[in-house]
Order: sequence, then C-alpha cells, then structure tokens
Amino acid sequence: MTDRPDADLPTRDIARALVFDPANRLLLIEYEAVRPIDPAKPDALGFWFMPGGGLEPGETHEEACRRELSEEIGVVDVALGPCVAVCDGPFHLFRTPRHARERYFVVRLPSDVVDTSRLAETEDNPVRGTRWWPLDELAASAERIEPAGLAALAQRIASGDVPPEAVRLNWHHA
Repeated sequence: MTDRPDADLPTRDIARALVFDPANRLLLIEYEAVRPIDPAKPDALGFWFMPGGGLEPGETHEEACRRELSEEIGVVDVALGPCVAVCDGPFHLFRTPRHARERYFVVRLPSDVVDTSRLAETEDNPVRGTRWWPLDELAASAERIEPAGLAALAQRIASGDVPPEAVRLNWHHA
C-alpha cells in the first residue's frame, strides 16, 4: 500500500540535462501537451522541457542522460557535470501520464551547434521545436517551463553557484 498521490500512475525514472552553450543560454525543447496547460486558455498547449528521457533496464541516470543527449540533440561523449536537481511527482502533460522521478545534470557544450534531426522519432508528444534561451528571457517568460524553478536554477549555475547537493524542484500544477 502506498500513500503516494496518483499511486495508479506508472513510475518512470528519467535523466535530463541543463544544457548550456558558451553564452550561458539554456537549450529547451517545446512539446505539445495532450490537454490545455491552463483551463482559462484552452488553446495553450505548448510547454518547454530539458533534453533527456527514461532510463532503460540496467542503465544509470548518467548513462541514460548521455544516451538521450546523443539521440535528441546529436551530442556524443558529453562530459556530465553534477546532479544539481531532482523533481519527483505526477506529471500529466505527456500522452502517458506518469509519476516521474527525474534527475538533472549540468552539461556545458563548446558551441551551440546541435543536431535535432532525430528528436521527434523517440518522443511520445509532438515536438514543436528547440530553442537556446538567454537566461534573462527564460526568467521573464510567460511560457510554460517545466519544472517550476528551472530558470532560477539555471541562472544560479550560470553565475558559478553550482548547488553542492541536488535541489528539489516541483511541477507546475495543471
């Protein structure tokens, strides 16, 4: 017996990356939600997420993060920085709702060149595109950025203040 809300949802362990370019912009992927993200705006379906995805059997979070970065943005042999954040809880914007247990790693790329040609092949939801976000624009954006607190964490890391322990982030409610 579990006391976890949404206990009927499948649990998915996920590794994602805060991918920075040399200008300290953050790479995010825009997905189309399966339902409106704001009931007051039924046409609002877009949300932004970090590259990454679910662990395969026997894979560590670090191995999954490297594999996902290769598949989604064409970056191989990436050096992973520390796990700087976690986000655990029910997430309902993807086609398959899940109890997501996510771990976030820092990745610094030597350039802003990425290859997203294979990105849509592995995704459950339609991919609308990718964008390198300047951190001031990310912090000021009215767009749905998941998880809550991502912009502040990215600004903290870009300023050189890497959390010594993983911070806890939470999903926006929808």
